This record gives sequence, structure tokens and C-alpha cells, in this order.
Amino acid sequence: MPDDFALLPAHALVARYRDGSLSPVQATAAALDRIVLGNEALNALCLVDGKAALAAAERSQKRWRRKRPLGPLDGVPVSVKDILLTKGWPTLKGSRTVDPNQTWDDDAPAVARLRDGGAVLLGKTTLPEYAWTAVTDSPLTGITRNPWDPNLTPGGSSGGSAVAVASFMGPLALGTDGGGSIRIPASFTGIFGLKPTLGRVPVWPRSPIGTLSHVGPMTRTVEDAALMLGVVAGPDPRDWHALPDRDVDYRRDLEAGVDGLRIAYSATLGTAEVEPEVAELTARAAEVMQELGATVEAADPELGRLRETFLDLMTTGLAGAIEGFSDPVREQMDPGLLKFAGRGGRVSLKDYLRALEARAAAGVVMNLFHETYDLLLTPTMPIVALAAGRAVPAGSGFEGWIDWTPFTYPFNLTGQPAASMPCGLTRSGLPVGLQVVGPLYGDALVLRACRAYEAACPFVMPETGGSAEGAGVR
Repeated sequence: MPDDFALLPAHALVARYRDGSLSPVQATAAALDRIVLGNEALNALCLVDGKAALAAAERSQKRWRRKRPLGPLDGVPVSVKDILLTKGWPTLKGSRTVDPNQTWDDDAPAVARLRDGGAVLLGKTTLPEYAWTAVTDSPLTGITRNPWDPNLTPGGSSGGSAVAVASFMGPLALGTDGGGSIRIPASFTGIFGLKPTLGRVPVWPRSPIGTLSHVGPMTRTVEDAALMLGVVAGPDPRDWHALPDRDVDYRRDLEAGVDGLRIAYSATLGTAEVEPEVAELTARAAEVMQELGATVEAADPELGRLRETFLDLMTTGLAGAIEGFSDPVREQMDPGLLKFAGRGGRVSLKDYLRALEARAAAGVVMNLFHETYDLLLTPTMPIVALAAGRAVPAGSGFEGWIDWTPFTYPFNLTGQPAASMPCGLTRSGLPVGLQVVGPLYGDALVLRACRAYEAACPFVMPETGGSAEGAGVR
């Protein structure tokens, strides 16, 4: 489908806007056509505003004709996870508990920066209620499905954003990540997702789970993520953890490669059980990094078991978020969320303070680890996508999503940048993700390493959600 502009990544769209061979209106119309084609079956977006998107695209088109774009993403279609405030549209968080009939006058900082830079906002993407879990099922919007196989989940909680990008419903999406919520669906859908360093992208309003939560780009290419990060990063006075760096071009050293880097590869983070095909593909990806000039060694950072630490912090935050809800309101909510938050209501102050200490200790472990190693590689997920509508893989015996996401949530505790990038397909045709973890503030280094791997092993997405024929690593 060479004339389908929806297949182009953001950086290619911008190049064509610049030379006049394509307009933002054409690109936006192509993305909206893809939404019409696939959204009913996949449930990626819960709100689409085609009229507003085309109007924004027309304004962008006029700016490009005058050669006065507002920024590097002017005219690029983007979707926004429906937990981030977006002016003029309700932000319902996947929940029947939020009244849509109120004034919606604010943008979250990342949304405002996209809008101010001329990006074309298409709509809001689906998520589980209050982004509480690693699959994208909601009492409000139902089940979101994986474009590689609609019988499977895309993961969560930024599952709608991942599906939108993977299905060519726009090249960019904003996601949030409180325990892997960008990286999990990136792995399950074969896209690129970055959880930036804590504070790199400002968060407002503050998440109920506090500094576990990050906002970041979800894209089909590393260059697009670097481009998007440069737009949305930078301080905001409403986020007192926000980092001071502003107007950084994360593409500057993107092609510098990994030659000379010291990289650790941990197949299990010390404790995880990994499906054999996942282990095989991620180990091969680590070998590619060595072939590209890095020194790669098997090494575990010895973080220990952080499951209870993470749960104590996350569930108490969610318990606080729903504490004042009446019984009739709770009856409208996801029973899984109520159970999960209920655990937080039983955490004592002493246990909460111990969790904070354990979190700090994990951060120190990783800081010391990165004195030896520039980067850490792991599988993003120990499994491929599970069945849609399930909370845990069938027959696994797991209690909840935390048990099948052992590689992601530790780095929400430590605040480090961590990305998931596709590193191949299983024999059944499902994508597998490689996680690339950098030291605090090492976002550019993570992107650079991911780009080196991407250039060596480009990943081809299927052009439709119904077949993966012809897709995979080249």
C-alpha cells in the first residue's frame, strides 16, 4: 500500500511536509481512515474528534506553506491516553465514576506542548480503570484487543495507545507508565515505548501513585520517540520533580552506535521464569549489541525481590484515590481494581515507610551497577501476549498482573529510563520486546542504543491487523 500515508513514521511525514510532497491534511485523513477501518474491532480509541483533527491539520498546512511550522511535530497526528487531561475533551480514565459533563479546560503538560507545537490531536486512547492493571479492559470501554491477534490482549495500561500506533492510527501516542504500562503493551504489540527518567516529562495533575508514574512516547521508530521526547520534556512548575533540561534534541547523537559501551544482559533479573522463545530472542538481541561493538556480559544487578515493595506503594496510592467513593459508586467499578486498592488500605504506616526505604536501596543498587555498566538489557516481558479478557495467563497460577511483569516495575521504583523495542517474532508470529535500561538521566543513551539495534535489525510491522505475514525482524 505505497500510497497509504498512515504507514509513514512521524519523521518521514515532517520531511515530506517540508518538501511539499505531502500535507498534514492528507496525513491526518489517512490516520482517521485507519481508525474507521480498525477501531471498532480493536477498541484503541475511546474518543475520536475527526472534525477538530482536520481543522488543526488545515492550520498546520497553512503554516508549512508559509515555511513557519510551530515545532518539529507540526501537523503530525498523535493520540493521548485517556488519563491525561486534554482541553475540550473529557478525561474519563476508563471509569464510570468520572462525570463527563464538566468543564475540561486544562491540558496536561505533555499534551499542551504537543498542541503548542502544532501536533494534530486525534483523540483519546483506552485504558483499564484508573490505569491499575497490565491489560486494557475497562468497565467503561470494554476490552481492547491486540492487532497481531484480536483474541489476545495488547497489555496495559497504555494498551489503547499501543494498538493505535501498531495499527497505523497515527504514528505517535502518549502513554503513561506506573509499573510497565508503556513497555508492557509495546512488547506485546511490536512497537517502541520509552519510560523516561523520573521528572524528564512533567506530570500534572499528580498521579495517585506519585513518582511511580511516568509519561512517555509510544511510536513505531526510535527516531520518532526521540523527536517526541524533545517536544514533551522539560520543567513545569506544577511538577516539583520535573528536571530542568528543556529544548534538548534527543536525535543529536542518535546514530552514534554502541561501540565501546559496557552492557549487562540479565536473562531473569535473578528470579524471573521466562518462556524459552522469549529468552532465545532477547539473548540473540544481546549478541547483536556485541556484534555492533559493545562489550556485553551476563550480569544481574541483584535487586532482590521488590514485589511487595512495589505493591505497598502502588496499592496505597490507589486506595487513597477511591477512598471517598460511596458503595453505589463502587458497584460501577472494576472488581479487580477494588480488590487491588483494598490491599493498599491494609498497608500499615510502618510497612509503607519500609517500602520507601527499600525503594531507596534499590535506587542505590542500580546507581552502583551503572558505575560498571552503561546499560542493562533484559526481556521486557517473560511471556508473549495472553488471551484478551484475562488478568493472568491461563494455568499460570499467578495471583495478578504483578506476577507476570517482573522486568518492568523495578525500574519504576528506581526512576531510571527504560525502553522496550521489538526484537523478533515467536514461531507463532507474536512480537517479543527487549528492554533497554539506562542510568538516571541517561535517556539519550537508551535511545542511541535502541537506534543502533533498530538499524541492525529493523522490525517490519504488518500493514493490517489481521495478518503478520511478512512482518518481523529483517
